[in-house]
Formats: sequence, structure tokens, C-alpha cells
Amino acid sequence: QLQLVESGGGLVQAGGSLRLSCQASGRNFGFYGIGWFRQAPGKERGFVAAISPRSDSTEYADSVKGRFTISRDNARKMVYLEMSSVKPEDTAVYYCAVRFGGAQYGYWGQGTQVTVSS
Repeated sequence: QLQLVESGGGLVQAGGSLRLSCQASGRNFGFYGIGWFRQAPGKERGFVAAISPRSDSTEYADSVKGRFTISRDNARKMVYLEMSSVKPEDTAVYYCAVRFGGAQYGYWGQGTQVTVSS
């Protein structure tokens, strides 16, 4: 089983940048895809980005394409979400999770808050 811990959230001005980190512990991290999700107040949690086990494939929500970049370092059991040109609508709690296949995710972290001021 894997445990995930997010970090790197905070307050950033619109147009700025932020890097979120997802630290994994446990076995077989390199076997799994990892996804980032976010949940804004009063809204359902939604998909942001995902990366395959060997980083050969990435996916992005249309709302973040061209602005966010997902990457991973399997040796360090880390996954990153580089956020640039952020907008107030990017304000949310950001979560990482293990991808079990298709749209199935689990082992959710506790989340990290990102607030974008206008």
C-alpha cells in the first residue's frame, strides 16, 4: 500500500507560479500512475493531470493545458505539479492519488490548499 502526502500549496498572485509536491511512501511506487485532482469550495473534486508509471504519458484537464506540467521522480518517490500563469479559478485544495486503472484512483493524500489572489 502507498501513502501520499501533498505539499507546496500557499497564496500566490494571479499570473504567478507554484510547484506542488506529492511524496509517496510504501512499495511499488514506480508501478503506478499518479493523478492530481482539485476541489474548490462548493464544487466536486475534479481531475487536473495524470502521469504514467514511467513518465511516457501525461494527461491534462482542458482548463490547465499549457499552464500546468506534471512530472515524477521514481527514485525519490515524488510527483510534481508545476503551476504557471495561475488564475483565481485555480483556487482549490489539490490532492494526489494513485491510479489503479482507467478512472479509478485511491490512496488519496490529505490535500494542500492553493489560493490565487486577483
